[in-house]
Amino acid sequence: MTKFTAYAALEAKDKLQLWEYEPAPLQDNEIEIKVTHNGLCHTDIHMRDNDWGVTKFPLVAGHEVVGIATEVGKSVTNWQKGDRAGFGWIRNSCRVCYSCLQGEENICRKGFTGLIVGNYGGFADRLRAPADFAYKIPDSLDSASAAPLLCAGITVYTPLRTYIKYPGMKVGIVGIGGLGHLAVKFARAMGAEVTALSSSPDKETEAKNFGAHHFYQWGTSEAMKGLKGSLDLLITTSSAELDWDLAFSLLANNGVLCFLGIPVSSINVPLIPLIFGQKSVVGSVVGGRRFMQEMLDFAAINQIKPMVETMPLNQINEAMDKVFANKVRHRIVLVSQEA
Repeated sequence: MTKFTAYAALEAKDKLQLWEYEPAPLQDNEIEIKVTHNGLCHTDIHMRDNDWGVTKFPLVAGHEVVGIATEVGKSVTNWQKGDRAGFGWIRNSCRVCYSCLQGEENICRKGFTGLIVGNYGGFADRLRAPADFAYKIPDSLDSASAAPLLCAGITVYTPLRTYIKYPGMKVGIVGIGGLGHLAVKFARAMGAEVTALSSSPDKETEAKNFGAHHFYQWGTSEAMKGLKGSLDLLITTSSAELDWDLAFSLLANNGVLCFLGIPVSSINVPLIPLIFGQKSVVGSVVGGRRFMQEMLDFAAINQIKPMVETMPLNQINEAMDKVFANKVRHRIVLVSQEA
Protein backbone atom coordinates (compact mmCIF):
# COMPACT_ATOMS: atom_id res chain seq x y z
CA MET A 1 0.00 0.00 0.00
CA THR A 2 1.42 3.38 -1.06
CA LYS A 3 1.35 6.12 1.55
CA PHE A 4 2.27 9.78 1.12
CA THR A 5 3.46 11.81 4.11
CA ALA A 6 2.13 15.34 4.29
CA TYR A 7 1.55 18.34 6.53
CA ALA A 8 -2.19 18.76 6.89
CA ALA A 9 -4.73 20.93 8.69
CA LEU A 10 -7.38 18.58 10.08
CA GLU A 11 -9.84 21.39 10.90
CA ALA A 12 -10.19 25.09 10.08
CA LYS A 13 -7.50 27.29 11.65
CA ASP A 14 -5.59 24.24 12.91
CA LYS A 15 -1.84 24.14 12.96
CA LEU A 16 -0.52 21.78 10.30
CA GLN A 17 0.60 18.37 11.50
CA LEU A 18 2.21 15.30 10.02
CA TRP A 19 -0.40 13.13 8.35
CA GLU A 20 -0.38 10.17 6.00
CA TYR A 21 -2.80 9.37 3.23
CA GLU A 22 -3.16 6.77 0.54
CA PRO A 23 -3.20 8.47 -2.86
CA ALA A 24 -5.56 7.50 -5.64
CA PRO A 25 -3.89 5.20 -8.19
CA LEU A 26 -1.74 7.02 -10.73
CA GLN A 27 -3.92 7.70 -13.78
CA ASP A 28 -2.67 7.18 -17.32
CA ASN A 29 -2.55 10.97 -17.87
CA GLU A 30 -0.79 11.82 -14.61
CA ILE A 31 2.72 12.08 -13.28
CA GLU A 32 4.00 11.71 -9.76
CA ILE A 33 6.72 13.98 -8.45
CA LYS A 34 8.94 13.85 -5.41
CA VAL A 35 8.41 17.32 -3.95
CA THR A 36 11.53 19.37 -3.30
CA HIS A 37 10.26 22.97 -3.00
CA ASN A 38 7.01 24.74 -2.12
CA GLY A 39 6.33 28.44 -2.41
CA LEU A 40 4.19 29.60 0.52
CA CYS A 41 1.32 31.78 -0.69
CA HIS A 42 -1.13 33.70 1.49
CA THR A 43 -3.84 31.71 -0.28
CA ASP A 44 -2.58 28.60 1.55
CA ILE A 45 -3.41 30.38 4.81
CA HIS A 46 -6.85 31.42 3.54
CA MET A 47 -7.48 27.80 2.63
CA ARG A 48 -6.23 26.55 6.01
CA ASP A 49 -8.60 28.93 7.79
CA ASN A 50 -11.47 28.22 5.34
CA ASP A 51 -11.86 31.96 4.76
CA TRP A 52 -13.64 31.34 1.45
CA GLY A 53 -15.82 28.42 2.57
CA VAL A 54 -14.46 25.99 -0.06
CA THR A 55 -11.88 24.06 1.98
CA LYS A 56 -12.26 20.34 2.50
CA PHE A 57 -10.47 18.81 5.47
CA PRO A 58 -8.00 17.28 5.97
CA LEU A 59 -6.32 19.97 3.88
CA VAL A 60 -2.90 19.45 2.33
CA ALA A 61 -2.14 22.88 0.90
CA GLY A 62 0.76 23.96 -1.30
CA HIS A 63 0.17 25.12 -4.87
CA GLU A 64 3.58 26.45 -5.93
CA VAL A 65 5.23 23.06 -6.17
CA VAL A 66 8.52 21.98 -7.73
CA GLY A 67 9.81 18.41 -7.73
CA ILE A 68 11.35 15.57 -9.68
CA ALA A 69 9.19 13.17 -11.71
CA THR A 70 9.26 9.69 -10.17
CA GLU A 71 6.35 8.01 -11.99
CA VAL A 72 4.82 8.66 -15.41
CA GLY A 73 1.35 7.54 -16.55
CA LYS A 74 1.02 5.22 -19.53
CA SER A 75 -0.38 7.84 -21.91
CA VAL A 76 2.08 10.59 -20.96
CA THR A 77 4.66 11.19 -23.69
CA ASN A 78 6.29 14.51 -22.78
CA TRP A 79 7.62 13.63 -19.33
CA GLN A 80 10.26 11.18 -18.20
CA LYS A 81 11.40 10.06 -14.79
CA GLY A 82 13.99 12.48 -13.47
CA ASP A 83 12.51 15.57 -15.18
CA ARG A 84 12.03 18.65 -13.02
CA ALA A 85 8.38 19.66 -12.96
CA GLY A 86 6.26 22.42 -11.46
CA PHE A 87 2.57 22.58 -10.57
CA GLY A 88 0.55 25.74 -9.91
CA TRP A 89 -2.95 26.65 -8.76
CA ILE A 90 -4.85 24.88 -11.59
CA ARG A 91 -4.96 21.08 -11.50
CA ASN A 92 -7.40 20.46 -14.34
CA SER A 93 -10.21 22.00 -16.39
CA CYS A 94 -12.97 20.94 -18.78
CA ARG A 95 -10.48 21.27 -21.69
CA VAL A 96 -13.26 21.70 -24.28
CA CYS A 97 -14.81 25.13 -23.72
CA TYR A 98 -13.69 28.10 -25.79
CA SER A 99 -11.54 29.47 -22.98
CA CYS A 100 -9.74 26.17 -22.43
CA LEU A 101 -9.12 25.73 -26.14
CA GLN A 102 -7.34 29.11 -26.08
CA GLY A 103 -5.16 28.04 -23.16
CA GLU A 104 -7.12 30.22 -20.74
CA GLU A 105 -8.07 27.48 -18.29
CA ASN A 106 -8.08 30.09 -15.54
CA ILE A 107 -11.45 31.25 -16.90
CA CYS A 108 -12.78 27.81 -17.88
CA ARG A 109 -16.51 28.16 -18.58
CA LYS A 110 -17.27 25.11 -16.43
CA GLY A 111 -14.78 26.08 -13.73
CA PHE A 112 -11.26 24.79 -13.33
CA THR A 113 -10.19 22.33 -10.65
CA GLY A 114 -7.85 23.83 -8.06
CA LEU A 115 -4.78 21.87 -7.03
CA ILE A 116 -5.76 22.16 -3.35
CA VAL A 117 -9.53 22.54 -3.63
CA GLY A 118 -10.78 19.05 -2.85
CA ASN A 119 -7.35 17.63 -3.72
CA TYR A 120 -4.09 17.18 -1.88
CA GLY A 121 -1.33 19.66 -2.68
CA GLY A 122 2.39 20.05 -2.37
CA PHE A 123 3.03 20.16 1.39
CA ALA A 124 3.92 16.50 1.14
CA ASP A 125 6.72 14.19 0.11
CA ARG A 126 5.01 13.38 -3.20
CA LEU A 127 2.24 14.69 -5.44
CA ARG A 128 0.18 13.18 -8.25
CA ALA A 129 -1.62 15.36 -10.79
CA PRO A 130 -2.41 15.55 -14.53
CA ALA A 131 0.74 15.85 -16.63
CA ASP A 132 -0.90 18.43 -18.91
CA PHE A 133 -0.83 20.90 -16.01
CA ALA A 134 2.80 20.24 -15.11
CA TYR A 135 5.40 22.67 -16.39
CA LYS A 136 9.03 22.31 -17.40
CA ILE A 137 11.36 24.32 -15.18
CA PRO A 138 14.10 25.90 -17.35
CA ASP A 139 17.61 24.82 -16.45
CA SER A 140 18.68 28.37 -15.63
CA LEU A 141 15.98 28.76 -12.96
CA ASP A 142 16.79 27.23 -9.60
CA SER A 143 13.89 25.46 -7.91
CA ALA A 144 13.61 27.92 -5.01
CA SER A 145 13.19 30.79 -7.49
CA ALA A 146 10.85 28.85 -9.76
CA ALA A 147 8.34 27.80 -7.09
CA PRO A 148 6.74 31.24 -6.40
CA LEU A 149 6.53 31.92 -10.14
CA LEU A 150 3.97 29.11 -10.44
CA CYS A 151 1.34 31.25 -8.69
CA ALA A 152 2.64 34.73 -7.86
CA GLY A 153 4.58 34.93 -11.12
CA ILE A 154 1.77 33.84 -13.42
CA THR A 155 -0.73 36.03 -11.52
CA VAL A 156 1.15 39.21 -12.44
CA TYR A 157 2.50 38.03 -15.80
CA THR A 158 -0.95 37.34 -17.28
CA PRO A 159 -2.35 40.91 -17.06
CA LEU A 160 1.00 42.48 -17.96
CA ARG A 161 1.28 40.23 -21.01
CA THR A 162 -2.33 41.00 -21.93
CA TYR A 163 -2.34 44.79 -21.55
CA ILE A 164 1.22 45.95 -22.31
CA LYS A 165 0.94 46.66 -26.03
CA TYR A 166 4.16 48.50 -26.86
CA PRO A 167 7.50 49.53 -25.30
CA GLY A 168 7.31 52.64 -23.20
CA MET A 169 3.77 52.08 -21.90
CA LYS A 170 3.38 53.70 -18.50
CA VAL A 171 2.55 51.00 -15.95
CA GLY A 172 1.82 51.54 -12.27
CA ILE A 173 2.07 48.78 -9.65
CA VAL A 174 0.24 49.27 -6.35
CA GLY A 175 1.74 47.21 -3.52
CA ILE A 176 5.37 46.09 -3.53
CA GLY A 177 5.02 42.74 -1.81
CA GLY A 178 4.96 39.11 -2.90
CA LEU A 179 3.05 39.88 -6.09
CA GLY A 180 4.06 43.49 -6.62
CA HIS A 181 7.83 43.04 -6.59
CA LEU A 182 7.50 40.43 -9.35
CA ALA A 183 5.13 42.69 -11.28
CA VAL A 184 7.76 45.44 -11.25
CA LYS A 185 10.41 43.03 -12.55
CA PHE A 186 8.23 41.61 -15.33
CA ALA A 187 6.89 45.01 -16.41
CA ARG A 188 10.42 46.43 -16.65
CA ALA A 189 11.58 43.43 -18.69
CA MET A 190 8.62 43.93 -21.05
CA GLY A 191 9.82 47.45 -21.81
CA ALA A 192 7.34 49.43 -19.74
CA GLU A 193 8.03 52.64 -17.86
CA VAL A 194 7.28 51.40 -14.35
CA THR A 195 5.96 53.39 -11.41
CA ALA A 196 5.85 51.66 -8.02
CA LEU A 197 3.22 52.83 -5.54
CA SER A 198 3.29 51.80 -1.90
CA SER A 199 1.97 53.02 1.43
CA SER A 200 5.43 52.24 2.87
CA PRO A 201 7.94 54.97 1.95
CA ASP A 202 10.83 52.75 3.07
CA LYS A 203 10.26 50.52 0.04
CA GLU A 204 11.50 53.12 -2.46
CA THR A 205 15.08 51.87 -2.71
CA GLU A 206 13.94 48.28 -2.90
CA ALA A 207 11.34 49.01 -5.58
CA LYS A 208 13.90 50.81 -7.72
CA ASN A 209 16.32 47.92 -7.28
CA PHE A 210 13.57 45.65 -8.65
CA GLY A 211 13.40 47.87 -11.75
CA ALA A 212 10.92 50.65 -11.02
CA HIS A 213 11.73 53.93 -12.77
CA HIS A 214 9.66 55.96 -10.29
CA PHE A 215 8.31 55.54 -6.76
CA TYR A 216 5.47 57.33 -5.00
CA GLN A 217 4.02 56.87 -1.56
CA TRP A 218 0.38 56.03 -2.04
CA GLY A 219 -2.04 58.69 -0.85
CA THR A 220 0.39 61.59 -0.67
CA SER A 221 -1.81 63.74 -2.87
CA GLU A 222 0.73 66.50 -3.48
CA ALA A 223 3.40 64.06 -4.69
CA MET A 224 0.92 62.14 -6.85
CA LYS A 225 -0.61 65.17 -8.57
CA GLY A 226 1.78 64.83 -11.48
CA LEU A 227 0.68 61.23 -12.04
CA LYS A 228 -2.96 62.03 -12.70
CA GLY A 229 -4.10 61.03 -16.16
CA SER A 230 -0.76 59.48 -17.04
CA LEU A 231 -0.84 55.69 -16.50
CA ASP A 232 -1.81 53.35 -19.32
CA LEU A 233 -2.11 50.41 -16.93
CA LEU A 234 -2.48 50.39 -13.16
CA ILE A 235 -2.30 47.01 -11.44
CA THR A 236 -3.26 46.76 -7.80
CA THR A 237 -1.79 43.76 -5.99
CA SER A 238 -2.94 44.92 -2.58
CA SER A 239 -5.96 43.51 -0.76
CA ALA A 240 -6.23 46.68 1.32
CA GLU A 241 -9.05 49.16 0.88
CA LEU A 242 -7.64 52.14 -1.03
CA ASP A 243 -8.91 55.42 -2.47
CA TRP A 244 -10.28 54.00 -5.72
CA ASP A 245 -11.33 57.43 -7.00
CA LEU A 246 -7.68 58.40 -6.74
CA ALA A 247 -6.62 55.20 -8.48
CA PHE A 248 -9.05 55.81 -11.31
CA SER A 249 -7.87 59.40 -11.69
CA LEU A 250 -4.33 58.20 -12.42
CA LEU A 251 -5.43 56.49 -15.64
CA ALA A 252 -4.76 58.01 -19.02
CA ASN A 253 -7.42 57.82 -21.74
CA ASN A 254 -7.82 54.16 -22.73
CA GLY A 255 -6.16 53.29 -19.41
CA VAL A 256 -6.85 50.04 -17.59
CA LEU A 257 -7.25 49.56 -13.83
CA CYS A 258 -6.61 45.87 -13.10
CA PHE A 259 -7.39 44.17 -9.79
CA LEU A 260 -5.32 41.22 -8.60
CA GLY A 261 -5.75 41.73 -4.87
CA ILE A 262 -9.29 41.55 -3.52
CA PRO A 263 -10.30 44.53 -1.35
CA VAL A 264 -12.80 43.96 1.43
CA SER A 265 -15.64 45.82 -0.27
CA SER A 266 -16.95 46.70 -3.71
CA ILE A 267 -15.84 49.83 -5.54
CA ASN A 268 -17.76 52.65 -7.14
CA VAL A 269 -16.69 53.45 -10.68
CA PRO A 270 -17.14 57.06 -11.86
CA LEU A 271 -19.02 56.72 -15.13
CA ILE A 272 -18.28 60.07 -16.77
CA PRO A 273 -14.48 59.63 -16.93
CA LEU A 274 -14.99 55.93 -17.66
CA ILE A 275 -17.05 56.71 -20.76
CA PHE A 276 -15.37 59.86 -22.03
CA GLY A 277 -11.87 58.57 -21.33
CA GLN A 278 -12.64 55.09 -22.67
CA LYS A 279 -11.16 53.64 -19.50
CA SER A 280 -11.55 50.08 -18.23
CA VAL A 281 -11.79 48.32 -14.88
CA VAL A 282 -10.82 44.66 -15.09
CA GLY A 283 -9.81 41.72 -12.95
CA SER A 284 -7.37 38.89 -13.53
CA VAL A 285 -6.95 35.51 -11.85
CA VAL A 286 -3.75 33.42 -12.05
CA GLY A 287 -3.26 32.27 -15.66
CA GLY A 288 -3.75 29.35 -18.01
CA ARG A 289 -1.40 27.06 -19.86
CA ARG A 290 -1.16 29.58 -22.71
CA PHE A 291 1.03 31.84 -20.60
CA MET A 292 2.48 29.62 -17.86
CA GLN A 293 5.31 27.99 -19.79
CA GLU A 294 5.95 31.24 -21.64
CA MET A 295 6.25 33.04 -18.30
CA LEU A 296 8.77 30.52 -16.96
CA ASP A 297 10.86 30.78 -20.12
CA PHE A 298 10.65 34.59 -20.09
CA ALA A 299 11.76 34.62 -16.44
CA ALA A 300 14.68 32.32 -17.24
CA ILE A 301 15.85 34.37 -20.22
CA ASN A 302 15.59 37.66 -18.30
CA GLN A 303 16.72 36.16 -14.98
CA ILE A 304 13.58 37.36 -13.21
CA LYS A 305 13.63 35.76 -9.78
CA PRO A 306 11.54 36.48 -6.71
CA MET A 307 13.12 37.65 -3.49
CA VAL A 308 12.86 34.51 -1.36
CA GLU A 309 13.63 33.29 2.11
CA THR A 310 14.01 29.52 2.41
CA MET A 311 12.84 27.48 5.38
CA PRO A 312 12.62 23.72 5.89
CA LEU A 313 9.20 22.21 5.24
CA ASN A 314 9.04 20.92 8.80
CA GLN A 315 8.85 24.57 9.93
CA ILE A 316 5.66 25.13 7.95
CA ASN A 317 3.70 26.51 10.91
CA GLU A 318 6.41 29.04 11.79
CA ALA A 319 6.53 30.05 8.12
CA MET A 320 2.76 30.56 8.00
CA ASP A 321 2.92 32.69 11.14
CA LYS A 322 5.56 34.92 9.50
CA VAL A 323 3.46 35.36 6.37
CA PHE A 324 0.33 36.11 8.41
CA ALA A 325 2.25 38.72 10.44
CA ASN A 326 3.55 40.32 7.22
CA LYS A 327 7.15 39.76 8.27
CA VAL A 328 8.37 38.32 4.96
CA ARG A 329 10.11 40.12 2.10
CA HIS A 330 8.83 38.81 -0.14
CA ARG A 331 8.20 35.06 -0.43
CA ILE A 332 9.00 32.04 1.72
CA VAL A 333 10.00 28.84 -0.05
CA LEU A 334 9.76 25.63 1.93
CA VAL A 335 12.49 23.11 1.16
CA SER A 336 11.95 19.41 1.71
CA GLN A 337 14.53 17.71 3.89
CA GLU A 338 15.79 15.48 1.09
CA ALA A 339 15.97 18.24 -1.55
